[in-house]
Amino acid sequence: MAVQKIIGGVLIMKKLNLLLAILLVSSMFLGACSSKSSGNSDEKEITFMFRGGEDEKTAYTAAIKKFEEQHEGVKVKIINTDADQYSTKLSAAVSGGNVPDVFYLDSGSIANYVDNGIIRDITEDVEKADFDLNSLWQFGVDIYRYDGETAGKGALYGLPKDVGPFALGYNKDMFEKAGIPAPDKDKAYTWDEFLKVSQELTQDTDGDGEVDQWASGFNATWSLQSFAYSNGASFLNEAGDKVTVDTPEFAKSLQFFSDLSNKYNTTPNSSQSETLDTYQRWMNGELAFFPVGPWDMSAYAKLDFEYDLMPWPSGDAGKSVAYVGSLGLVVSEMTQNPDLATELAIYLSADEEAQQTLLDAQVQIPNLVDMAEEWASDTESVPNNKQEFLDIVQDYGVPYPTFATYNSQWLDEFWTNITPVVQGKKTAEEYLKEIQPKMQKLLDEANEQAKMSK
Repeated sequence: MAVQKIIGGVLIMKKLNLLLAILLVSSMFLGACSSKSSGNSDEKEITFMFRGGEDEKTAYTAAIKKFEEQHEGVKVKIINTDADQYSTKLSAAVSGGNVPDVFYLDSGSIANYVDNGIIRDITEDVEKADFDLNSLWQFGVDIYRYDGETAGKGALYGLPKDVGPFALGYNKDMFEKAGIPAPDKDKAYTWDEFLKVSQELTQDTDGDGEVDQWASGFNATWSLQSFAYSNGASFLNEAGDKVTVDTPEFAKSLQFFSDLSNKYNTTPNSSQSETLDTYQRWMNGELAFFPVGPWDMSAYAKLDFEYDLMPWPSGDAGKSVAYVGSLGLVVSEMTQNPDLATELAIYLSADEEAQQTLLDAQVQIPNLVDMAEEWASDTESVPNNKQEFLDIVQDYGVPYPTFATYNSQWLDEFWTNITPVVQGKKTAEEYLKEIQPKMQKLLDEANEQAKMSK
């Protein structure tokens, strides 16, 4: 009996401590919540936190100014950070109880933020709003759904800031100068065809005995997925509970990716990449192929050469596959102005005028399908084959492997240790055999964390 009393007393104290902690956190959130009234009691201020370069900041500032003009007495405070600092600053804001009213959130974090009560279910607000949800890309909408168990299903917790198809770009001027026919926009190269053209385009153009023009310069983190999936490989099984990189299909994909640099020399090697990164080499006109996202268009408009888009080369699966991502506009659960904050998210995602502002700035393709199709029908302006972006979203795009997993640590393990393969110091088969158990352990831990969070 005494033991039961002690245990009962401890449980009561734990419950009291938990209640106090909840009250403390709640008061912290309410006290520090970013939406507020200004000095004028008739005015309201909400905060919008996002990431992006100067072009995107300028475009969003212009769009938000129009939102303010349409909402008398409303002020939107803009918090902008560089892409590489955004995650850290958002985590700090959440930890400190100063969650922005509306903010960018990657689709892979939706479940985590919902389970921890940080973002609002906006399903009913969107249903009541004066716009047709079906006018947006279905991928861009469904990727922000979550039913408490499965990502991509159930209630809506965000709207797409954008959809981000990662197309393959090529230097048209380089092809013309080499006398090589331009890639077929409707038919992907096979790996053999891609390799043959890559070898023809890799040249010593000034005759000094050193290669100064290469075919490609792919970053494994964003490009390997296309090679693997087009070869019938994947990072995970369909259920999302088994890491599947230790297969012959994946090994062949990774080895081909590595061989482009270490065996065929069509990609700058590691020492050449350290001298000048491949992005800058593409910008300088030294690479024939390079990934292109819609967010690149404003920067690539300044290139000294003309570029266009093409399908990614296909492996044994016989089809092109590309990464397509999205950033979401989500609303804080702690906002003091939920209706206004949700209206801002809807406006930035689905308002025709706002979408036109962002399109004119060349920082994304429109979320509105009809507007995107009209834009893609222009085959005169660069890039001519804008349809490639739309085909990826509608047809052959796949989300990043961490989309439906509770965290990305299992995949981070893969990228962190891949350098010896990329440098040709270890075979793909050796690496995948060693890394799979480590990734599986981290995935199991992530899945267990997901269960505990519920």
